[in-house]
Amino acid sequence: MKNILFLFCGVMFLFSCQNQAQTKKNKNSKSENVMEKQTIYQFKVEDLTGNQFDFASLKGKKIMIVNTASKCGLTPQYKDLEAIYKEYKDKGFVIVGFPANNFASQEPGTNEEIGAFCQQNYGVTFPMMDKISVKGDDMNEVYKFLTQKSKNGVQDSEVEWNFQKYLINEKGELVKVIHPKTLPTDPEIINWIKS
Repeated sequence: MKNILFLFCGVMFLFSCQNQAQTKKNKNSKSENVMEKQTIYQFKVEDLTGNQFDFASLKGKKIMIVNTASKCGLTPQYKDLEAIYKEYKDKGFVIVGFPANNFASQEPGTNEEIGAFCQQNYGVTFPMMDKISVKGDDMNEVYKFLTQKSKNGVQDSEVEWNFQKYLINEKGELVKVIHPKTLPTDPEIINWIKS
């Protein structure tokens, strides 16, 4: 009887140890998932002129990332984007534009053509990056971060059209997605920049 009781206690002890080990493993894998959360600062891209642009250089600033197009009904938003950039660039705010041809082929130009268009028509001075894809199989890594909760830790989203805006806080974290038709001068955006 003592042997059976001893054996039973031994089995229960082993089961308890295994259970604790599994719980610890689960906790570790959960904390690993938390650690996978990324920030915008890990990315380096090329600008329109082929120079490297390092998002880490924007630490401590609020960032608006926007996918742009030259032949879209929303293209006049360039004017408002440039206006808020000029007003707040010395107050810790920056806009980063990513030309993309994903919607109705409304950005067909080369980087050189896009740069000339932006300068001549809207006097754009905020940083403009190399033309990329913001959806589909060839989606740029920056947009994978912006659109996938598993990477940004905040929400899943889809780029619906040209001029969708992603707001990034001073720590490089995604905080909000703004609809393409919402103007850059909308109070929601201006209040966020000022806050």
